Amino acid sequence: MRLTTFVAITSLAAASTTAMAATQIEGQYLEVRSNDVFTGACVANSEMGLSGEEATLAWTVSNGSWNDVDLSGLSVVAVIRGSATLGHTYYDSMPAKAVVIVDDAATAEQQKALIAFAHAEAGELMDDIIEVKCAEITVGGESCTEDGCASLKAGDLVEISTRCLGNGDHLCGNEKAFYPPLTKAASAKPAFTNVSSYTAKDLGRTWSISDARSAFVGTFAR
Repeated sequence: MRLTTFVAITSLAAASTTAMAATQIEGQYLEVRSNDVFTGACVANSEMGLSGEEATLAWTVSNGSWNDVDLSGLSVVAVIRGSATLGHTYYDSMPAKAVVIVDDAATAEQQKALIAFAHAEAGELMDDIIEVKCAEITVGGESCTEDGCASLKAGDLVEISTRCLGNGDHLCGNEKAFYPPLTKAASAKPAFTNVSSYTAKDLGRTWSISDARSAFVGTFAR
């Protein structure tokens, strides 16, 4: 009886340890591309190879740490420009360049950890970071039926606003998530982009995109 009890307690402790390790860091994820991600072939075929080189990826940590540094309540944004349509099987979008915007509320140690976390999530898209900027990052988590409403501002560099997709956003009639998210987001749904802009010239191009089916809104957990 004692051995059985000991085994049960040990198993419970191991399961608890595994659960803790599985949720080292978690929060909200937002991604906006410069082409439709929720679309059908009728639109996708007109965009691939001609657009979609740009993306803005944003992580807001609700709680947790990275590299033993607490990042709870902080955000980091990566603005990417690839060589071709990002995420498409037939186009090599590498090499890519990235500008990273770190939360101005973070300490120097936290900023390094935020960059390391974003790099781990985005992979080779962030292998070439050409500039790191610091700005106030404000995030809105407005709730809506399909959890597609989000907003983000990073100083005067980035502005994003999204909403849920609706029946009026179907053009071809056979739309789906044609492109997957560019990162390891645990759960992300396509959303409608009201506006997405980037004003700095580090990547050789600025942009302002509106009224597009080009966003993903979701969560991450590591």
